Amino acid sequence: MSQTKSSRPNILIVMTDHQRADTVMPGHPAPAPNMKRLAAEGLTFTSAYCPSPHCCPSRAAFHTGLMPSRSGVWNNIGNDMRLSWGLNEGVRCWAQDVRERGYETTFIGKWHVDASKGPECYGWAGELATGLGFEQLEELWDAYAKPEFTEQPQTRGTGQIMRPGYPPYTLYGIREQQHHDLSVTERAVQEIRDLASMGDPWCLFAGFTGPHDPYFVPQRYLDRVPPAAAALPPSYTDGLDDKPRIYQRMRRQIFGQLTESEVCEAIRHFWAYCAFLDDQLGQILEALEDSGQAEDTLVLFCSDHGDYCGDHGLFAKGIPAFRGAYRVPAIVRWPAGIASPGRSVDSLVSLVDFAPTFKEIAGCSGKASLSGDSLVPFFRGAEPPAWRNALLGQCNGVELYYTQRWVQTDRWRYVFNGFDFDELYDLHADPNEMRNLSGMNDYDTVKNQMARTMWRLARAENDAVINPYITVGLAPVGPGAVSEDVR
Repeated sequence: MSQTKSSRPNILIVMTDHQRADTVMPGHPAPAPNMKRLAAEGLTFTSAYCPSPHCCPSRAAFHTGLMPSRSGVWNNIGNDMRLSWGLNEGVRCWAQDVRERGYETTFIGKWHVDASKGPECYGWAGELATGLGFEQLEELWDAYAKPEFTEQPQTRGTGQIMRPGYPPYTLYGIREQQHHDLSVTERAVQEIRDLASMGDPWCLFAGFTGPHDPYFVPQRYLDRVPPAAAALPPSYTDGLDDKPRIYQRMRRQIFGQLTESEVCEAIRHFWAYCAFLDDQLGQILEALEDSGQAEDTLVLFCSDHGDYCGDHGLFAKGIPAFRGAYRVPAIVRWPAGIASPGRSVDSLVSLVDFAPTFKEIAGCSGKASLSGDSLVPFFRGAEPPAWRNALLGQCNGVELYYTQRWVQTDRWRYVFNGFDFDELYDLHADPNEMRNLSGMNDYDTVKNQMARTMWRLARAENDAVINPYITVGLAPVGPGAVSEDVR
């Protein structure tokens, strides 16, 4: 690849937190004109997934191009239930490579990749990086003695979830100030102006915290979503009787407290939150246009993971391996580098694919051993040869530990739950993942084949979940069943 300005574009990344992929799709009720305009001017990956339903492992995957088993980040590194402090020793972030190729790099906003080292240790410059707010265990125990923990309300308020002995939790509401995200926008706009005047190619990361739960938004954005627009999702009627018990417990004990009208209002507030973020994106894109460098800038809009947002009666994210928590928006606009703008790509892609993509367009030499593969051929209108037909997800729990792996093809989604029975969904016949086929003998062949595919992909990622001991070797077929003809 030649090193002309057009082949070494600036890179602008806008990453939200918890945003579902469907909110940027044509026809979705979320008021997101800037996101949808970006899609019309670029390329949308409609089957983009994060590797884990948690901020830290997914952000680590994005910044390193490595799955959790190789990056070392498995769950929230900001509290004492962490499985690691951060990245494994020797792991690099792609920003280090593009900086060595002469890019000016600036990081703004949410980090959540390493608790002991900030972005400045991994190739980024910048001052507005949000730390983890690490929870000190003793301070947390002390907090439980405060009145808001010990003096519980007698009746449940609107949108409120009662949890005696835990802090109050209200899923949605009005908050006029969004200080962090407004600061990210303000700084990003200024940085674009400053970077554009330097002459060298640049890379800017703007990390927002919305639309993370709880969904508190300014009233003017809620007014943009008519109450009638938010309806119960098709999977809301799923009783979860054929799903693992932890899924049932989350629904019945926690989110089942909400009435159907409250569920709809929570969805409405989530969409309003997306509208707020759409305005922030619009301001950043306007600054890019004003800089005169829009033609020479690759813009990526994405999220670290999704949100159930009412699917199966659930909200937020966690162990339930439904696609709402795993499928993310991923839109790329690059006027000088994307053929036939307005296209969509349905091939399975992952957040780990962006590291090799950025390294390629920045002209980084050498081929590092990463979990992902470059998406550049898709930009040119062609699927890369031998592109994957299956995708792996890795999860060892959130603040509670669970061993879970999933593998997905175009048609099937198989979930290995070491803590409960497995799941198998026919995505063609059942796109809402309502009917678990795992326990049905008619689908044993499919389930076993999917398990073999899972082990093949797990081996490539040096996944440790292969212990043969009699009480933990619980998959329908073990790692030794992988055959050479499986792809």
